[in-house]
Amino acid sequence: MIVTVTLNAALDITYRTPALVPHTTHRVSEVAERPGGKGLNVARVLSALGHETVVTGFAGGRTGDVLRELLGDRGYGAGAGAGGSRSRPVDALVPISGSTRRTLAVVDETSGDTTQLNEPGPTISSAEWSDFLGAYERLLTGADAVALCGSLPPGIHVGAYAELIRRARAAGVPVLLDTSGEPLRRGVAARPDLVKPNADELARLTGSREPLRAARDARRRGAHAVIASLGPDGILAATPDGIWQATPPASVKGNPTGAGDSAVAGLLSGLVEHLPWPARLARAVALATATVLAPAAGEFDAEAYEELLPRVTVTEHPGP
Repeated sequence: MIVTVTLNAALDITYRTPALVPHTTHRVSEVAERPGGKGLNVARVLSALGHETVVTGFAGGRTGDVLRELLGDRGYGAGAGAGGSRSRPVDALVPISGSTRRTLAVVDETSGDTTQLNEPGPTISSAEWSDFLGAYERLLTGADAVALCGSLPPGIHVGAYAELIRRARAAGVPVLLDTSGEPLRRGVAARPDLVKPNADELARLTGSREPLRAARDARRRGAHAVIASLGPDGILAATPDGIWQATPPASVKGNPTGAGDSAVAGLLSGLVEHLPWPARLARAVALATATVLAPAAGEFDAEAYEELLPRVTVTEHPGP
């Protein structure tokens, strides 16, 4: 079982329009709603890959009710175009008095660009945080791996992810951290098994804009392995077993929302399946690229994924 934690869950709404032009009225050609937030996107992809997955975090208000209804939909766990398992993540979200946020992605079908609007999250009380910690500890007893994903909602202390990492390590459960800013800085110091920043987040953490140097620095700060997203250039992995870069066969246009989350799912599934690093990285890049080609956030084009996977190039860097 893989547990994904989304402390600032969202209802993701995707609009598609022929062209996005400022200061004008637009007709929306397609609307899609999905349970969102980074950890929920990760869980959706993991389920489509056939892994038993549990989602936890917070949900509340009318938006939270809609999110949970969609999470319980039998089709939620499948990637776009997938013809296999229709499994879905198990809902272990903790109820709160505040209302779950919404995120809006507007896809310009002419350019392929996406404009993202994210609402702030609800304020979490100390009692709600305590309830979550109890649920988290119970889930750790049966977990094979944990993913801690996304931003922190108001009311949660900045060292929350560091606390969750320490609890996972005490339970002997591998943990992946995917966040930014001060929560990332403090989380890295708690020694997670994997961190997955993008290039900008890694630069802000280390002060270096050279990805390999920054990844090595992040490892010295406490991360066991650092997987840096490089956008269309794929991902760079600095691990105890070596350093690799994995690149897709070609750049693609589409909605990049959730691509990094799909990469996390590829890394986590490879971890629990005990795949070697090159295979994990190829899976992560293929899933991320197939997500850009999907029509809505948190999905991936399954046919594109199968076609891309053997074409991802994984190159090992020489030296330590």
